[in-house]
Amino acid sequence: MKGGLVVKDNALMNASYNLEVTEQRLILLAIISARETGKGITADSKLEIHASDYAKQFNVTKEGAYKALKEAVNNLFDRQFSFQEETSKGIGIVRSRWVSRIKYIDDSALLEITFAPDVVPLITRLEKHFTSYQINQVSGLTGKYAIRLYELLITWREVGKTPILKLADFRSQLGVEPNEYKAMNHFKSRVLEPSLQQINEKTDIKVKVEQHKNGRSISGFSFRFKQKPQPKVEQKIDPKRDPNTPDFFVEMTDAQRHLFAHKLSEMPEVGSEYAEIGESAEDFTKRLADMLLEPKKFRMFYPLLEQLGFGSKKIQSASIKQVDEPKFIELQNMQVNGLSYHMSRDKKFAHLKLENESLDDFARRLRPMLKDPKQQIQFYDYVNAKK
Repeated sequence: MKGGLVVKDNALMNASYNLEVTEQRLILLAIISARETGKGITADSKLEIHASDYAKQFNVTKEGAYKALKEAVNNLFDRQFSFQEETSKGIGIVRSRWVSRIKYIDDSALLEITFAPDVVPLITRLEKHFTSYQINQVSGLTGKYAIRLYELLITWREVGKTPILKLADFRSQLGVEPNEYKAMNHFKSRVLEPSLQQINEKTDIKVKVEQHKNGRSISGFSFRFKQKPQPKVEQKIDPKRDPNTPDFFVEMTDAQRHLFAHKLSEMPEVGSEYAEIGESAEDFTKRLADMLLEPKKFRMFYPLLEQLGFGSKKIQSASIKQVDEPKFIELQNMQVNGLSYHMSRDKKFAHLKLENESLDDFARRLRPMLKDPKQQIQFYDYVNAKK
């Protein structure tokens, strides 16, 4: 289980809870285990975490791993979290346990976890708003607030900045209890600054914080961050190597994943086979990018990737070119009107048009999408070429 993709619904990413580092790590390993079943899970599914997996992933001793699993039996069962749930009746606050059942088998150094019913859809049935990251990005974080802050930040990865996080909400999301670090200087020195230092040193992003005041008092914080430069790697594929062999896998840069995921999403054969009903183009592209992180799915898409220009002929003897990461482009109203008009008439975007929707209504619906940082990303190639 070394490595692996953590995927959470944004409601869970932005939830309020207080878990120790070991407990957060076990939850992450269980989420990966749930994804790797390939069959989905239910509220009755039992997920296994071995002490050896914990030790390898987080670079701790076997004794430390045994202790983490044993303590989890008592502590993790009592932990709760709260999150916002939107239904047809409105938005409500849900309180739930993380697990409904937990067992430690000493002879096997094995922890068996069953997620609570409210947790299951937040880590498996992800059709709309979700965030993903490689667990290796947080494996080196040793502060419980650092892990939570990293998750809160990357929810805004596509725009590289957060809105202003109100102080009370921010403390709650980090898991700071109301009676802890009440003085701002203590909150900064014990929670915020150590977390930022760890994130900047040990993860894939570089973060800057800005504080906001109401009068003389700090009322909230906002953050700007960017991906650290990725070293250029020379990836060579043996022309005699059969891509169908079980271990064939070429690791793509983040920029490549997003670029080729966007190209794959526009292929009719991919859309008809893998797109979910009601799923937006943005979410489908994002899900495809995550699939390209997994060796099995990479091999499945490899013939199509070759058609799109990612193949041995292209990179056999040359360093991979760096591709601009999709980012938000500020547009004037006149540009938005022009782009939306042309997009509504372009067959490339026909899959976004609603049944019986007129072209003018379609164009009007596209305009706010072009102004919204999160939604505009799905049209980056088109907007960047036409701006």
